[in-house]
Amino acid sequence: MSGGLLVAGTTSDAGKSVLTAGICRWLHRSGVKVAPFKAQNMSNNSMVVVGADGRGGEIGRAQAMQAAACGIAPDIRFNPVLLKPGSDLSSQVVLLGEAIDTVTAGNYRSLRPRLAETAFATLAELRAEYDVVICEGAGSPAEINLRDGDFVNMGLARRAGLPAVVVGDIDRGGVFAALFGTVALLSPEDQALVSGFVINKFRGDLGLLRPGLDMITAAAGRPVLGVLPFDQDIWLDAEDSLAYGRMLGRPGTPRGSEWLRVAVVRLPRISNATDAEALATEPGVQVRLTVEPAEIADADVVVLPGSKATVSDLAWLRQTGLADAVSVHAAAGKPLVGICGGYQMLTDAIHDDVESRRGTVPGLGLLPLEITFGERKTLARPHGTAAEGVPVGGYEIHHGYVSRGEAPQPLLHYSDGTPEGAVSGAVYGTHWHGAFESDEFRRWFLTRAAQQAGRHGFAVAPDTRFAAVRERALDTLGDLVEEHLDTEALWRLIEDGPPTGLPFVPPGAPGAPLR
Repeated sequence: MSGGLLVAGTTSDAGKSVLTAGICRWLHRSGVKVAPFKAQNMSNNSMVVVGADGRGGEIGRAQAMQAAACGIAPDIRFNPVLLKPGSDLSSQVVLLGEAIDTVTAGNYRSLRPRLAETAFATLAELRAEYDVVICEGAGSPAEINLRDGDFVNMGLARRAGLPAVVVGDIDRGGVFAALFGTVALLSPEDQALVSGFVINKFRGDLGLLRPGLDMITAAAGRPVLGVLPFDQDIWLDAEDSLAYGRMLGRPGTPRGSEWLRVAVVRLPRISNATDAEALATEPGVQVRLTVEPAEIADADVVVLPGSKATVSDLAWLRQTGLADAVSVHAAAGKPLVGICGGYQMLTDAIHDDVESRRGTVPGLGLLPLEITFGERKTLARPHGTAAEGVPVGGYEIHHGYVSRGEAPQPLLHYSDGTPEGAVSGAVYGTHWHGAFESDEFRRWFLTRAAQQAGRHGFAVAPDTRFAAVRERALDTLGDLVEEHLDTEALWRLIEDGPPTGLPFVPPGAPGAPLR
């Protein structure tokens, strides 16, 4: 059996995904055959993986990013269970890449044993193929109301005999209490696997922090394996759109005399918010997530992103006044882009008896098309061209399809010549996620959008390569691990498992026998 490790966290967004990716990149650069794994992910940011049989399947986008850190192609086994929330009460269940059910908290319990056994079996399969598998937990292992039946945090570690490290975000405050409390709320059996701590997003003088590191080591009986500094360049492929804050990335100085301001509507059930990241890598392009109509009015380009609840999010647009702001923006002839669910919102009507089950609802009426939701989800990794033969690729994840009407002009063409998407003046729509990661297409769009927005002084950068930007970010993560973590201690855990004799920290899990 190969080596392994579980990266757990004190909270959601503590840094589990990026630490996992950083460890994966460090191991990959060291010549280790390594793979990532997350037994169950809850996220609407997903990626399509195409297997050897040509069939598409979904995994969390973070696991696709971690696969890139490992230098390997993404695999549906890296995230066997994906929960895609459609509301506060229900989620679509994707098992080994395929949507199998929609569940609530109540009926999820009946499905959980099947999901758990699939996750355990998949991890065992990966450990037989790779030298090391780095597993990412979910949320916090100290969510005591969820420990029974857990198969992604300590339940996974117990089943697979994995050592666990717990990462805490010092930028939130209270990191020592969070680290200590995480251990102290675990059962003795779970505590025996927690082998160390990592502190994330530190700013300031490490000398001032060092006494605290010694104290938490003494109090919890586990070493701090390192302190990762805050790094503003780590923002690509965020697991959760809320992790972005309001501004995406750090926009570079314009190549021309003017900036191009892009407003991305932060929908309540935003899906694949990462689509806008490629725009934010361009010098002179300022990309902001917003829920404010005033910021829509001030933008040069507006993006309606994907949604896991298209009809519900369209209703929210109307309730908040954002729909009116978007329509005014389009009426002024300024660029408006709809991606997947956002594209569907731009049409005349949506017929949905599948996702929301609300029947026919009016769209924003900015594209002369109608959308119908089908039971079967489209999952694909298409390639094709835009205007003037500009190459473009992406991925598709959607139930809706164009059922009536004809686009004034297609935005894209599949490789076989079939038209896709629509352009009407300065209104653009496509079902393809990830299209802006294609460098030539992104430059073509930004050049056209800047002219339509009246930003004649804006100039695209001819040398921005999105794939290279992502690789630099992954290398930065690997550098942080090599420079700031005790990699020798980390390797001992991966290779030998948890050390024996780790002390019990009372009181332990509620109801668990005391030592």
